[in-house]
Amino acid sequence: MTIERDDEQLSAPEGWECPTLGALADEARGITYGIVQPGHHVSDGVPIVRVQNIVDGTLETSDVMRVAPEIAAKYRRTCLRGGELLLSLVGSVGSSVIAPPEFAGWNTARAVAVVPLRAGIDARWVRFCLRSGPLQHLMEVWCNTTVQATLNLKDVTRLPIPLPPPREREAIVAVLSALDDKIELNRRMNRPLEELAGALFRAWFVDFEPVVAKAAGRAPFGLAPAVAALFPATFTDSELGPIPLGWRVQPIGDVVRAVGGSTPSTGEPRYWSGGDNAWATPRDLSNLSDPVLLATERQITAAGLERITSGLLPVGTVLLSSRAPIGYTAITEIPVAVNQGFIALACNGPLPNHYVIEWVRENMEVIEGRANGTTFMEISKANFRPIPAIVPTPEVLMQFSAVVGPWWRQIVHNVRESRTLAALRDTLLPKLLSGELRVKEAEKAVAGAV
Repeated sequence: MTIERDDEQLSAPEGWECPTLGALADEARGITYGIVQPGHHVSDGVPIVRVQNIVDGTLETSDVMRVAPEIAAKYRRTCLRGGELLLSLVGSVGSSVIAPPEFAGWNTARAVAVVPLRAGIDARWVRFCLRSGPLQHLMEVWCNTTVQATLNLKDVTRLPIPLPPPREREAIVAVLSALDDKIELNRRMNRPLEELAGALFRAWFVDFEPVVAKAAGRAPFGLAPAVAALFPATFTDSELGPIPLGWRVQPIGDVVRAVGGSTPSTGEPRYWSGGDNAWATPRDLSNLSDPVLLATERQITAAGLERITSGLLPVGTVLLSSRAPIGYTAITEIPVAVNQGFIALACNGPLPNHYVIEWVRENMEVIEGRANGTTFMEISKANFRPIPAIVPTPEVLMQFSAVVGPWWRQIVHNVRESRTLAALRDTLLPKLLSGELRVKEAEKAVAGAV
């Protein structure tokens, strides 16, 4: 069987089979989807996997919905045991992840298919096949797009999966998994670095721990004397309550340049065709596993750029999605233009971008509280700019950047490396699945990259 997409094709080489995904599923459990009407979030309920939790092949659990146990009990067929392949059916159709063992007892939403595989079929192999260009294209063309892209379960069952002999299959999985494992390692390395930056921000600029310690006559914990000396020993009143003496409160719009963007007419080819300027939408941030923007889905021409009053924003700009939903954040590592779904914060004033992104996250409830709208909630620039922000002394901010800056540079390095590894994986994948490239050749390419 051959699946073609333009100049790309996925075919089963001689000696390989090409069964359907339905034929590879565990016969007793079958392929099904999850909870149709989950109801309201219940804090002590059963956690479920939704489409937004599937991010770049991993499960993002910072925003997990939990359903009432009595509702989950009606969907025992999709109660996870660990090891199942999960496939998004709505929106970002075709995104997939393998349920880790620790997710046993979880369930899924209606928009996520649960694919338990029969013995002897490695879920990693099936997932590699589903990520290939031809099968992604097949899922795309099979979608019903009346409201939003939706893949029917019956079409999931008939997806063709190339199946080489077991030994060859295991070798291909090992090669491709080496790249995925390194990408996952980078992601795991980034989590504590990001958490450290947030913890330091809260300690210094929310809880004022060094100042509290000095006011009580104690040496600030963990700070060298030269760093401790940068903090005062007393507080002064402000509109936000007591703040360290010598610090001030100003509207955030006075200390950063807060701008929005727009979408030039998509029906005008000269704005888009052949464009080489990055143009971001909130969707670009929704797909990030790390808050670093290195590329965008669409590019815009110079003529299109002229239609956006904020123009091309510099490297280091902090992006905040301002609607649908509010709250995606990232720091740009490329010059970028943005659409109307952002408040972009150019940090050319006293506050460095590492401070600003943490300030945005720490003040998200305040930001959301100033949003309004009928169709969806949106925070306007006019409502955002007056939000009061604490502005520490330049010396303290410089020290914060000196500590946090290297952590962010390591995060960016890891993200760049992961992008390179992912590009290599995506190059090798169709060639290995079609038999065009032998495993030994692929092993050499991977050995030089990881």
